Amino acid sequence: MGSLNITKNNKPHAVFMPYPAQGHINPMLKLAKLLHHKGFHITFVYTDYNRNRLLKSRGSDSLRNLPSFRFETIPDGLPVDPNPVDATQDVPLLCDSTSKRCLPHFKKLISELNVGDSGVPPVTCIVSDGTMSFGIEAAEELEIPVVVFWTASGCGTMCYMHYRQLVDKDFTPLKDMNDITNGYLETTINWVPGMKEIRLRDMPSFIRTTDPNDIMLNFFIRESKRAQRAHAIIVNTFDALDHDILEAFSTINNLPPVYSVGPLNLLLNHITDKDLKSIASNLWKEDPKCIEWLDKQEPNSVVYINFGSITTMTNENLIEFAWGIANSNKKFLWVIRPDLVAGENAVLPPEFVEVTKIRGMLANWCPQEQVLAHPSIGVFLTHSGWNSTLESMCGGVPMICWPFFAEQQTNCRFCCTEWGIGLEIEDVRRDKIESLVRESMDGEKGVDMKQKALKLKKLAKEAASAPNGSSFQNLDKLIHQVLLSKFAKN
Repeated sequence: MGSLNITKNNKPHAVFMPYPAQGHINPMLKLAKLLHHKGFHITFVYTDYNRNRLLKSRGSDSLRNLPSFRFETIPDGLPVDPNPVDATQDVPLLCDSTSKRCLPHFKKLISELNVGDSGVPPVTCIVSDGTMSFGIEAAEELEIPVVVFWTASGCGTMCYMHYRQLVDKDFTPLKDMNDITNGYLETTINWVPGMKEIRLRDMPSFIRTTDPNDIMLNFFIRESKRAQRAHAIIVNTFDALDHDILEAFSTINNLPPVYSVGPLNLLLNHITDKDLKSIASNLWKEDPKCIEWLDKQEPNSVVYINFGSITTMTNENLIEFAWGIANSNKKFLWVIRPDLVAGENAVLPPEFVEVTKIRGMLANWCPQEQVLAHPSIGVFLTHSGWNSTLESMCGGVPMICWPFFAEQQTNCRFCCTEWGIGLEIEDVRRDKIESLVRESMDGEKGVDMKQKALKLKKLAKEAASAPNGSSFQNLDKLIHQVLLSKFAKN
């Protein structure tokens, strides 16, 4: 991937403002590295809360600045917890706070960056998370380009863009919470562009409310509307996977151009700078023994289980998952965050630990991209977050899907129905879990899913390849047509 012809003292300067959760920070940091490689000065903004978590998990060197890749922080607006836990903050409270309180702090930071006597070039563009749209307001005041990065999937982003219509057409708010269980969510809609008939249960889960003032429902209506004011929208996907969705974005009135620039983790393979590649963003400490353990296992023999950074479950669910996995008699690597069980520490039954100690490994966190690229992984039991889903595709690994919230329901639908690389867990019972694990590892459906996953792996690699890959070219277009549009005139 080539670099821009830019002198040391005359660099474009991109400020990145991710939503303060692991699943948003990771892809934003990947894109920031790619822009730095292309010649940009980068300022990457954490919230104070996540800065402290990162220092705790990765040590004091984790925020060590490179000369032109710097980290800054702003408050998230929530009260400071004197006894913080190592967990993602309450999502609705965080969304409400960032949307109302972050803009002044963000503008103050940019003013300080633009002072001119710090050796930092003036800010020339902003890359704002799709759910941190106050970045658009800051860019409008400065009259510089701004792009919003929707870190959700293409299909999830498309659904969020139609939340307003779901309200207008009276699909949500629900009339009664019984609508969640009485079959109402099986209602199909056929007017979302680029999608075949999709059920209400497959829409991002924030429609499942009876409150017209629900924080999350209105938050996404507002954020998707504001995205129209950006100069471009970025989605971490690729044309061969999401062609219909990407084509359909152009039919939405007043929406700026949408650039598919994924999978970002494969585009990063073009970078050889070790210092740049070493910058990481995991808010939990990784267990290096995971890869050592996988190295000792046979190909396609291990079930990898990770429910992401936010998913929580009941203790009853944890026990059912445990015995379903145990009864499958398959080897497994299971990432269990301390806060996985809502309101208490996640503790597995001692009998489960004893029965599976020879063929299983438990970890608090792991280097997931490495794990999913490992030949020993046969299937991924996942919450269907978009980063996890895309990384699984890049590894050619089929999935067992248990979506938790947000657009994970949409991702699950596409994995299982559109792409044919997943099986959905509809009922958390040990016999169901056991059956799905066996089918995905040994059954005919599992063989079919593996073949389709390997095909998507090939297509993903092609999209990120130089010089003709669609995502490789789209990134160049985004840079030259949008991010450098102001810089080029100076």
